[in-house]
Amino acid sequence: MDGLDVTIVNIALPHAQQDLSFTDGERQWVVTAYALAFGSLLLLFGRISDLIGRRKTLLIGLVVFAVASALGGFAPTFGVLVTARALQGAAGAMIAPAALALLSTTFTEAKDRARAFAIFGGVTGSGAAVGMILGGVLTQFFDWRWTLFVNIVIAGIAIIGAVSLIPRQFDATPRERLDLLGTLLASAGLFGVVYGFANVESMPATWVFLGGGLILLALFLWWQTKATQPLLPLLVLHDRIRGGSNLAVFIVGIGLFGAFLFLNYYLQTILHLTPLATGLAFLPMVAGLVLAVGLSTTQLYPRFGARVPIVGGMLVAAIGMAWITGIAPDSTYAAHVLGPLIVFGLGVGTTMAPAMNAGTLGVQPSDAGIASAVLNAAQQIGGSVGIALLNSIAGLVLAQQLDGGHRITESTTAAAVVHSYSVAFWCASATFAAGAIICGFVLRAHPTAITDRVR
Repeated sequence: MDGLDVTIVNIALPHAQQDLSFTDGERQWVVTAYALAFGSLLLLFGRISDLIGRRKTLLIGLVVFAVASALGGFAPTFGVLVTARALQGAAGAMIAPAALALLSTTFTEAKDRARAFAIFGGVTGSGAAVGMILGGVLTQFFDWRWTLFVNIVIAGIAIIGAVSLIPRQFDATPRERLDLLGTLLASAGLFGVVYGFANVESMPATWVFLGGGLILLALFLWWQTKATQPLLPLLVLHDRIRGGSNLAVFIVGIGLFGAFLFLNYYLQTILHLTPLATGLAFLPMVAGLVLAVGLSTTQLYPRFGARVPIVGGMLVAAIGMAWITGIAPDSTYAAHVLGPLIVFGLGVGTTMAPAMNAGTLGVQPSDAGIASAVLNAAQQIGGSVGIALLNSIAGLVLAQQLDGGHRITESTTAAAVVHSYSVAFWCASATFAAGAIICGFVLRAHPTAITDRVR
């Protein structure tokens, strides 16, 4: 539910805009409100889940998500819709770290942990693609409001499962008070960074938010060295395996969300696929991702440690992105998109689940929530960076192409647009390749020590 709500509303936006009569400039806030609340509150709710219990935090988040989805589904105005999306993001910030922390503290045996993270990685990694598919189905056959109502059903099932299956004894026991100054610095800093990247076209305001956000995050890290009860104990990040895993999740977020953005544009505006067909076009990628998650988590990770699947997965993802740069205005899905999508899914799946597993490995149970929140924050900020950066690069390339002195026709415009997408895909490929090199140096292989570290 956390993952699919990043993208499920995207396909429905034109219909919501027509129904609620908001402008193109206002439209981005339906997406940005969710990302801002989600990204800026992750560390806060990650630590709260450590203090009051992960089961309790998960249940509260699910209830709030369901209520916010109902509010958005019945929204009579644009303002109510944006408010509901912000509440969804806040609820998502409760759910994501609590769920991952419950997983890491519940499954401590290496085999059980590998199987659990394989399932979890497949679900979270494919969430954005499933959101596009579900958004297309609900928008085309029902109404845009059902892209919000569907969460009530999902949350209801999750609440029943959480109440009946998650034992109370896995909840943390309160032991500390909340680091209020650290919370303010972290939340404001994350807000500034996410908002700055989400509004990168709004110069120079974006630099004010980005610079302010980075300064606040630097102050936050400094304060964590002084605080008696820090929001984020820095030992969580000092380990090279956990630090490298967070870096890997951040880099995958850059490439993954940027790729989704331009693939969505290409399929709908150039190949003229319907919203439903666009969503279904991502199914092969989801299949490749789920297959790779299972193999990397149950076979590669226990045998070779985190470095091999993370580095190998990033290189495969880089190949997939490089392959898809060959698209043209007259390309076809089967010949030019299907193969690269499958390869890309295999690469992302091979990377993500081992990174999430290693990113919470060896953490004290009392810090599992905040460690999980850091992983989620890394992915969220990576996604914001990827969308902003690749969108800006593609916009500059498109402007240069159209200002090249050629007569502007429908065909030349389409060629310029596709070329801008190809450049964005090259940049995504380079990001994955650079990430593979960096993570290869940062991560240490632990082929024999994983079972011991888990226990």
